[in-house]
Amino acid sequence: MALSWNEIKDRALKFSKEWQDTEREEADAKPFLVEFFNVFGISSKRVSTFEHRVKKLNQKDGYIDLLWKGNILIEMKSRGKNLDKAFEQAKEYTFGLKEFELPKYILICDFEYFRLYDLEEDKIIEFTLKELVDNVQHFGYLLGYQKKIYKEQDPANIKAAELMGKLHDRLEEIGYSGHALEVYLVRILFCMFAEDTTIFEKEQFQAFVVQRTSQDGSDLAGKLQELFQVLNTSPENRFKNLDEQLANFPYINGNLFAEILPTASFDSKMRQALLDCSRIDWSKISPAIFGSMFQSVMNPKERRNLGAHYTSETNILKLIKPLFLDELWAEFENIKGNRNKLPEFHKKLSTLKFLDPACGCGNFLIITYRELRLLEFEVLKAQNKSGQAFLDVSQILWIDVDQFYGIEYEEFPARIAEVAMWLIDHQMNMLVSAEFGQYFARLPLKKSAKIINGNALEVDWEEVCPKDELSFIIGNPPFIGKKEQTIEQKNDMRQIFAGSKGTGVLDYVCAWYITAAKYIQKTKIKVAFVSTNSINQGEQVGLLWKLLFNKYNIKIHFAHRTFSWSNEAKGNAAVHCVIVGFANFDTVQKNIFEYEDIKGEPHEFRVKNINPFLVVGKDITVENRKSPLCDVPEMNYGNMPIDEGHLILTDEDKEEALQNEPYILQTIKKYTGGDEFINNKKRWCLWLLNVEPNILKNSKFILERIEKTRQFRLDSGRAATNKLAEKPMLFGEIRQPSSRYIIIPKISSENRKYIPIGILEPTTIASGSTLMIPNANLYLFGVMTSEMHMAWMRTTCGRMKSDFQYSASIVYNNFPWPENPTEKQIKSIEEKAQQVLDVRLNFPNSSLADLYNPLTMPPSLTKAHNELDKAVDLAYRSQPFLSEAKRMEFLFELYEKYTADLFTKEKPRKIKKTVEK
Repeated sequence: MALSWNEIKDRALKFSKEWQDTEREEADAKPFLVEFFNVFGISSKRVSTFEHRVKKLNQKDGYIDLLWKGNILIEMKSRGKNLDKAFEQAKEYTFGLKEFELPKYILICDFEYFRLYDLEEDKIIEFTLKELVDNVQHFGYLLGYQKKIYKEQDPANIKAAELMGKLHDRLEEIGYSGHALEVYLVRILFCMFAEDTTIFEKEQFQAFVVQRTSQDGSDLAGKLQELFQVLNTSPENRFKNLDEQLANFPYINGNLFAEILPTASFDSKMRQALLDCSRIDWSKISPAIFGSMFQSVMNPKERRNLGAHYTSETNILKLIKPLFLDELWAEFENIKGNRNKLPEFHKKLSTLKFLDPACGCGNFLIITYRELRLLEFEVLKAQNKSGQAFLDVSQILWIDVDQFYGIEYEEFPARIAEVAMWLIDHQMNMLVSAEFGQYFARLPLKKSAKIINGNALEVDWEEVCPKDELSFIIGNPPFIGKKEQTIEQKNDMRQIFAGSKGTGVLDYVCAWYITAAKYIQKTKIKVAFVSTNSINQGEQVGLLWKLLFNKYNIKIHFAHRTFSWSNEAKGNAAVHCVIVGFANFDTVQKNIFEYEDIKGEPHEFRVKNINPFLVVGKDITVENRKSPLCDVPEMNYGNMPIDEGHLILTDEDKEEALQNEPYILQTIKKYTGGDEFINNKKRWCLWLLNVEPNILKNSKFILERIEKTRQFRLDSGRAATNKLAEKPMLFGEIRQPSSRYIIIPKISSENRKYIPIGILEPTTIASGSTLMIPNANLYLFGVMTSEMHMAWMRTTCGRMKSDFQYSASIVYNNFPWPENPTEKQIKSIEEKAQQVLDVRLNFPNSSLADLYNPLTMPPSLTKAHNELDKAVDLAYRSQPFLSEAKRMEFLFELYEKYTADLFTKEKPRKIKKTVEK
């Protein structure tokens, strides 16, 4: 066990007095360094080598005075010698070292002056022998004290996973697998972490493997079994004749080493792999990534994508800060000078309880615990400044891991979460120990986080933690869409949403929202979840939030609008997330975090109310509507061929067919879907509606295509498709307008400010990947392609991955059109809409994708759209909209008015049908 800082300082004073007159390198360097290490309670014999031979750059032999591989290189000189030259000599020695032997520090000393070079942070600390007592903290790394509690993106995490992966793979190859392998590696991981963080002595585990096992690895498994047994046995119950090196290990308990595992088997390569792992500085491995790293070790497919299931510290803080942490820090700042209120606040912190009902390996619990302990640390420092001295540091640490609860579906991550909580607890204890000069470790492990292994949608959360004791629910429930759900997950959804219609389209995460809402009824518990942004878009909004508002009286307290998921994963797929904080009671302090760039930092806004689209507005939902809310033409889906592609032609198909049968030209029409329309791709179709039978009969090309379509429909497993085989020459679903029509691609890139919308002749056949409005007019086109409509679309539409997914039933049918536009306003919109179409014609060789790409959009088109936007805005109100948030606030107010007046007043003014010029 590590010494307290007070004892280390006492030893430092004695050391300084004893060696104050020493000056000769040859005679005194070795005993001086032996005693120097003893100041910190470390045996230099165990961790280091004297006169370590290396090859210098000139290939001559050099001798390092003392080398602790991977930690520190010490070069001693006689009193008064040049320390700059000594440092250059030491640096030259490092070129002869292997990578794992390279030191983090170089210490140069002439018995009177110490110069410590921190190679990682590029810092130099200088002091005299007399000043050693005031500088001992700079050598905390020798004991395992961390200089940094957490570093989110550290290559050590990746390297550690790779090395552990090699050991895992070899054990699995020899047949040691499953549960036993998982627990075995967790124990090894704990031992390596322990020897770098003062739970064990520095490098105690590594020394045990090196010194007590043979190089061929034949006896390593047995020795590890013996070690595990010792770690699970209290000192008074250990064998009296136990090997001294084993007896020096502390008692851990905590069920980590309790289970009796099958004995593994090692060879020389596996033993070396274990030693390579132990040479990693495990104090740098954040417990927050501990679990995800270990999962990647267990799954070789995931090993190259470390962090794929790891919620970064940044994203966790986005949730816990507005949920409770900012408020606690503000409260502390207000009372930190009041010695009477500090203990009361400290007591409050110790009574807070947290539940993560989808905890995985515990990332949210770990970071939350760390942040709570850091706040407690500041409370203790404030109390110490106010004269409340602490005689026993163990009596002032009131926050503990048993304030944390989790539910996890898989057993292994649940156990990992439990261990990781112990590790972060120990790191925080070391922080307090360093500050107050008393070493404190919670050993043996008595308390633990309560992590339940089970299905959170079936487990009674009250049995995990009674709701009258719980303070906050946090987490990141599974991101699983309706199509990806397993049979078991679909059953969970049916059970949770029993009695609610249409909920089969909801994402799996919605079940956590409902379960949490049930649990927090009539309590002051606050909840916040990270979710995919789909729950606040499209049809899911009406289905989920109507239930949350009307049945469970949920109020949204804060929200992060769409941002990009980020973690340490290599090649991590883009995931667009939101964070929603809510409770069963209202609050006057509501905040929206808005992102200009989904990968950037948010802007925080205080608002009156947050609606389920996470914009300012009342608690109303936008649901599927069969017809438009306003008096505008209905929007239809495009035509569906249902033909397996036999009625669709490429340019090559068309040219070949016409070369052989030129008379069938009248049967071939231009065919466009969303992709073709936006990217100016050419496709064609056989449009055989009202075509003379004799033309069909005389065309071998057409007859072959019709027969293949008929056979495809007959072979289908759907009765409706079989029925279509009776008319194999026609599209399965025909909705083609007989007039000019507005075409809207269903899917459009999120990077575009405007969805490319157009007006087409009826001779161009629109596919099912588009939507159509017949009887096109410029006023209709102008409003639909304006910023006003685009803002509504961006807020209410669904998403296909991250792209906009336009719909008639949600976006178009619910859109609040201008209430009573004047003739002048309508004419202005028509003129500006025509300008947009005219400017497009000036670029005949560019696709709409080119024209609406933010990087290549022509200035003239940008100007035309800006003028159209202004014209449309004026049809809504005379004051300009200063932000999209203000637009949406206005539109939702108008929507609420229209829906409230739907059955009591006339609909808004009928749209004037001016034909496009």
